[in-house]
Amino acid sequence: MIALDAFLFSLVQGLPNASLYFGEKLLNGVADILGGIILLVIGILIIVLLVAAAIVLLPAIIVAVLIWFLTGSFFYAGIAFLVVALISLVAMAD
Repeated sequence: MIALDAFLFSLVQGLPNASLYFGEKLLNGVADILGGIILLVIGILIIVLLVAAAIVLLPAIIVAVLIWFLTGSFFYAGIAFLVVALISLVAMAD
């Protein structure tokens, strides 16, 4: 394992000297800023979608936890979660 680590480390250390390494030339100035903005927008969209999904599924999660506490059965809690989640998705579609 140590030999593999040493080999991979030597490859990484030799990479900046290779002719195919574009590192500092590729992302300069405007391209770097635009890439950062694009990644920021993608990150914000992912966060918004996750929060929206959590809000839609929150009632189903609460009902499933209550059913699990009352019955002790994951099966019944899963069924309750699916039923409430389907009801909330149908209600959102209207």
